[in-house]
Amino acid sequence: MSVTLYHNSRCSKSRETLALLQSKSVEPTIVEYLKTPLTHEQISTLVSQLGFSSARELMRIKEDDYKALNLKDETRENALIDAMVKKPKLIERPIVVNNGKAAIGRPPENVLSVL
Repeated sequence: MSVTLYHNSRCSKSRETLALLQSKSVEPTIVEYLKTPLTHEQISTLVSQLGFSSARELMRIKEDDYKALNLKDETRENALIDAMVKKPKLIERPIVVNNGKAAIGRPPENVLSVL
């Protein structure tokens, strides 16, 4: 099983999700997306793997960057994804990917559905 965790070590939910995976004997590949920003294609793939109809569903809409970039009124998918490429803090976390499916760990138990 090749599990990937898109992780922010400063986020309690992300840390809890990692601990949950490890308690299930899963050692994921950890991608610290704030240190290694995702590409447009990677974010687009995540949106699809999560089963979202819009990239906005992957965004943290309460982030200051979301408001500063006036993304509430943005309707172009490419522009929303580009914003997450430029400002990775906008990406909801944590995300676990396994076998082409993904889940957001809010709550952490959500990720068990893709194991």
